[in-house]
Amino acid sequence: MAYLTLKNLNKIYPNGFHAVHNFNLEIEKGEFIVFVGSSGCGKSTTLRMIAGLEDISSGEFLIDGKRANELGPRQREVAMVFQSYALYPQMTVYDNLAFSLTLQGVDEDVIEQRVEKTAKILGLTEYLDRLPRALSGGQRQRVAVGRAIIRKVGIFLMDEPLSNLDAKQRVTMRSEITQIHKEIGATTIYVTHDQTEAMTMADRIVVMKDGYIQQVGTPHELYFDPANVFVAGFIGEPPMNFIKDTVKNGSISFGDQKIDLTAKLGDRLKSYEGKEIYFGFRPESILLGEEADSYHISCNVELTEMLGDNTNVYVTAGQEQAILKVDPHDTPAMDAQIVFSIPYKNVYLFDGETEAVIK
Repeated sequence: MAYLTLKNLNKIYPNGFHAVHNFNLEIEKGEFIVFVGSSGCGKSTTLRMIAGLEDISSGEFLIDGKRANELGPRQREVAMVFQSYALYPQMTVYDNLAFSLTLQGVDEDVIEQRVEKTAKILGLTEYLDRLPRALSGGQRQRVAVGRAIIRKVGIFLMDEPLSNLDAKQRVTMRSEITQIHKEIGATTIYVTHDQTEAMTMADRIVVMKDGYIQQVGTPHELYFDPANVFVAGFIGEPPMNFIKDTVKNGSISFGDQKIDLTAKLGDRLKSYEGKEIYFGFRPESILLGEEADSYHISCNVELTEMLGDNTNVYVTAGQEQAILKVDPHDTPAMDAQIVFSIPYKNVYLFDGETEAVIK
């Protein structure tokens, strides 16, 4: 049996707004699960229902096989890290770390040992006598994480904990949180709108939109086998390119060029004749020039962005636009006419009506 089980969870507010719809998920002990999606998708609301900070409108939440719907946050033995750090400004780092243990009446010697051990894990030993205002954003976030792990609970909940940090600090804290998770082995549920955080940290990712789960899977599964247009466009940077068109005589149009779908759909092509589909390909999956077993697209270069290890190339073909990711040494000139190839194996097709992937 899974350690955490969410069965048909729904959240409906008094004003009638349905924030989370029939959320189903099983989480194994020690897993690192990331909820990801754009603002308002229901990910933080779901996390708060797990924490006991929001009532569950319907459905069931089980911890180790036991119903937890009616349990308060303390009874659920969860520790939560918030976006705002939520540190006590008048307390030193030591006292912030020790606070929850002091409330529990833990012996002072035990508190000291656990604070020192936690501070060592987080690299905070030399800051124990400082107040939060004397720390950097990254250090404050370490203290917030420390306040959670010092309690030795089985479930960690993190709600956008890195969103207040700058880009460099986020990269550092991502790796630190991942390492801490490996060391303590607690079941962790992490909420973010940043797909890079999700891809680099998660064992499994839950992609949400408008209160519904779109797909659950490993980072590899979501990137290479997206379930629908939303997941395909959300995972990956830059996002997947899409062309939506009606199939006519077995082809769709990319600008004034025809793309014959026989190589992708084979005998199923007839069933899509006259229907709309999405033709998708990732910016990094293309090759410059004409390659075998590929679709060839002629286009005009509108803009290039040199990023060091790669260059983003913005191109147009008629009214269609796309982003290509190329080696910086192969960056084409502005306004150049180029041809790029999309290998058949790198093309994704999605149903134009349901937006589900066409296998």
